[in-house]
Amino acid sequence: MKRLITLVLACMLVMSLVTGCGTKKDDSTSATPTKTPSSTSEEPKATEAPAAEVTNDPEVKVINVWSFTDEVPKMIEKFKALNPDFDYEIKTTIIATTDGLYQPALDQALAAGGAEAPDLYCAESAFILKYSQGDASQFAASYKDLGIDVDTLVKEADIAQYTIDIGTSPEGNLVGLGYQATGGAFIYRRSLAKDVWGTDDPATIKDKIGPGWDKFFAAAAELKAKGYGIVSGDGDIWHAVENSSEQPWIVDGKLFIDPKREAFLDLSKQLKDNGYHNDTQDWTDAWYADMKDAGTQKTFGFFGPAWLINYVMAGNSGGTKAGEGTYGDWAVCEPPVGFFWGGTWVLANKDSKVKAAVGDIIEWITLDSSETGLQYFWANGTLNGEGGTKDTVASGTVMSKSDGALEFLGGQNMFDVFVPAGQFATGTNKTQYDETINTYWRNQVREYTAGNKSREQAIADFKQDVADNLDVVVE
Repeated sequence: MKRLITLVLACMLVMSLVTGCGTKKDDSTSATPTKTPSSTSEEPKATEAPAAEVTNDPEVKVINVWSFTDEVPKMIEKFKALNPDFDYEIKTTIIATTDGLYQPALDQALAAGGAEAPDLYCAESAFILKYSQGDASQFAASYKDLGIDVDTLVKEADIAQYTIDIGTSPEGNLVGLGYQATGGAFIYRRSLAKDVWGTDDPATIKDKIGPGWDKFFAAAAELKAKGYGIVSGDGDIWHAVENSSEQPWIVDGKLFIDPKREAFLDLSKQLKDNGYHNDTQDWTDAWYADMKDAGTQKTFGFFGPAWLINYVMAGNSGGTKAGEGTYGDWAVCEPPVGFFWGGTWVLANKDSKVKAAVGDIIEWITLDSSETGLQYFWANGTLNGEGGTKDTVASGTVMSKSDGALEFLGGQNMFDVFVPAGQFATGTNKTQYDETINTYWRNQVREYTAGNKSREQAIADFKQDVADNLDVVVE
């Protein structure tokens, strides 16, 4: 770690002048603020301004880490193993997001401050905006104030712009980045593609299902003629619709229904009326069943990032090797529209007394594109030794030098599809209330497609749900 080595050398040089050593000065140029969430995808520009001093309180030897899973804490264990000179105790607090328990507890801990306050904390895509740009953004430290050379490392690592946009504060400072790439692809059955179109080649299938929803529904009709559904339920297209919209749910403090999101009413109804899906809901037994051919009709595909393949589909495919269930009968191609789904952003407390140490951890997790950085281990399935789960990561540089071939995908290198997928996803259409508003919207869409409400009534009831429960102007 360059900055820790710099710290040790600096301490040796000034030992005769001071007692203790708690200040670190990065030897790289400092980072100017990154672009605001409404910016374009042009690369950050470096600056010649000197880096700010980053201080560790020599009396503090505990780093408080808050997360909603054990994923990041386990990464930090690996970081410590690689850096035995990193003499900090890691105190971990893990609270699941189930029943909405994580955010209130994290908010209280951040507001209370003191020795027990989080130094490093995590936020997932459903609520990251609250912590990077919204009601709790005042607690987040700028990455450059942690001693991280943001401009240089973002460029070297080739970080997808949507992750930068989401992790950028209203002041234009980068305060959060992720380690996973969650750009979405279309994950489809090879055998069904061959039956309908005579090929399972991803280059051909992407042109059958897109670009655009018109081609997708034309493909759905061809699949239906063979007795197949193109997706399991309308939730399978929702994340593609939601995250390809031009505008977020709230614009200038008012509820706004982007035309692409409003069109989900019609897309969902078209799926249901034509029998193009099995009318399942995501994260239910019926949805999982369609991944292993246990549904009412065979399902051609699912929309999702690599984590959907690794942590959901593989375990629900009915097998563990090619030839068992649907395992090995899948492939990925570019989706009809660019989107992302999910992800975890890593932030630091601006009042942390060990910013330099926290900065070293965060840089290793989010911006180190070397073969000893977290993302290289993560991409190649070697975080805990050989043979682990390969995953897409935030760094395009890392994925370009990694092997993304999966037996589940018939040996296809998934990085060939997921790297460009991350580049045309957008992160400028999110709000801190997305988790709640999305639930209201999808419930009303299902009421409409089931024939229980008119289109107009579904929209009106959705607006009423928002007006009754959130501090948002509804017109």
